[in-house]
Amino acid sequence: MTTKAWDRGTGPAAGSTTSVLSYAWWRGLLRRPRVTFDALPPDVPTPPAAVLWDMDGLLVDSEPIWTVAERELFARWDLEFTPVMKAAIVGNRMDVAVPTMISLAGPAARDADVGEVSAWLLARMTELFAEKIPLRPGARALLDDLRTAGVPQALVSSSYRVLVDAVLAGIPGHPFAASVAGDEVAHGKPDPEPYLTAARNLDVDPTTCVVLEDTPTGCRAGIAAGCRVVYSPSVAGTGAAEPGWRAAGSLEAVSYRWLSAWPVDPSETSRAGG
Repeated sequence: MTTKAWDRGTGPAAGSTTSVLSYAWWRGLLRRPRVTFDALPPDVPTPPAAVLWDMDGLLVDSEPIWTVAERELFARWDLEFTPVMKAAIVGNRMDVAVPTMISLAGPAARDADVGEVSAWLLARMTELFAEKIPLRPGARALLDDLRTAGVPQALVSSSYRVLVDAVLAGIPGHPFAASVAGDEVAHGKPDPEPYLTAARNLDVDPTTCVVLEDTPTGCRAGIAAGCRVVYSPSVAGTGAAEPGWRAAGSLEAVSYRWLSAWPVDPSETSRAGG
């Protein structure tokens, strides 16, 4: 087989079989449809442009602390706060969670005022958040891994700013370039506004971001924003991963490399991360 040099100006050299085949191959490649971010095969790295973290139950182990206050609230009505009730409100902003709790309490809370209950709950949580809240297993390693890889990170919470700032203060040298609190957006999760706001603050396209969440409410917000979503539940009874969510039993299973190798097959996104 004849092999002659490639002429940059004219293409393959005359009489070169190999060059003609190569030229045809490249011409064919250029005619192929453009490969999009989501169309890459699983073994092709597709690093996230940014990672957007939920806070309660995902970054920090604060859901048990919320449960303390929620149990105290129900005790004021002489009621027990059950795991089923917890699953019904987890991940929601206070303006949704409080009316839901009052409804779940039934006749015992018929005279409860949403504003007063919300004020009491926020004050109690502020007291409880004064203590340092531990990070969830794997969170510190993932924060550092993403920082080393140069991936921008933001914290996106349904909790109000006073609680978000308390958590950030407890993580010295945290890598978050932006944070969005529940009382800073018009519409909370599952509306996409919190994640769209975070992406805008980082100056990145939300469709190139990965959202880390522990609740269906938060996952739906991420999907609605056009982001890729990792679901790592921390509260029992919140449900299994839905199509399009990539499941991870723990953040210990998640890394920059794992996030970069995103499955294309929708059935892969509901399997536990490893």
